[in-house]
Amino acid sequence: MSASVEAGTLVLVAGAGRLPELVAQSLERAGRPFRVLAVRGFTERAMRARASATVDLLDIPGTLSILKNWGPSGVVPAGGVARPSPAALLNASHALRNRDILRHMAGGDDRLLRAVIGLLEEEGHRVVGVHEVAPDLLGRSGQIGRHSPSEAAQVSIGTGQRMLTALAPYDVGQAAVVAAQRVLAVEGPEGTDRMLARARAISRKPFGYGSAPEGTVLVKLPKQGQDLRIDLPAIGPRTMRNAAAAGCVGIALGAGHTLIIDEAETVAEADRLGLFLIGLDVAP
Repeated sequence: MSASVEAGTLVLVAGAGRLPELVAQSLERAGRPFRVLAVRGFTERAMRARASATVDLLDIPGTLSILKNWGPSGVVPAGGVARPSPAALLNASHALRNRDILRHMAGGDDRLLRAVIGLLEEEGHRVVGVHEVAPDLLGRSGQIGRHSPSEAAQVSIGTGQRMLTALAPYDVGQAAVVAAQRVLAVEGPEGTDRMLARARAISRKPFGYGSAPEGTVLVKLPKQGQDLRIDLPAIGPRTMRNAAAAGCVGIALGAGHTLIIDEAETVAEADRLGLFLIGLDVAP
């Protein structure tokens, strides 16, 4: 991160979910000045109460006007903006004035965020990622938690790393469930949790109650060249529970490039379920 970004006040654009709150707490621990810009229909109540201003998702002129007035050193998008609620699209005039943004919305979360970030950068704003301003929220290298991977699990991790690296040019998902040399499931647009549900159906036949293959693991890594400002891989306590239900014996993630939501709770859940959690040194 550049010295100019480190020196000035940040604007945290708060989308949906817990992430904006966690980023705000991280910035406070680091003593970083910031202001919160809430997005109507997405921002959770706790962050709405802290917001200095609220904008409609499609009110690009209004957002740019606020940012011009605040003059931040960097803009940090955090949280999702997929599947807009009625409140998010309440102001139809904004949608009509920003048809390009509306068109990108049909392409999903990533395309919409890329379009918005592009507009901000065209106006001279520096857009920085959560991984740059809140590195303490990222998984570290090595063993995290009480358990370590078996030899069988280490073979599965290697298979998952090689497979995800090979698929990176095709913009396939960030994660896979692997057992030895066998890939049980690859993440698609549905996300990690639904992929784990598919893996459970495949590996635990019949009726999802059989035993998964030995050394089944979830490998979750950033794609090579991935814009982490837009799509930062993440896991949390629910990921641990879903991985266990799918028969996984642990999770391997990209160290320094994967968010651990509520880390203490996530690690405690891994320990309780007997799952290992390790960070792999990767270069996205």
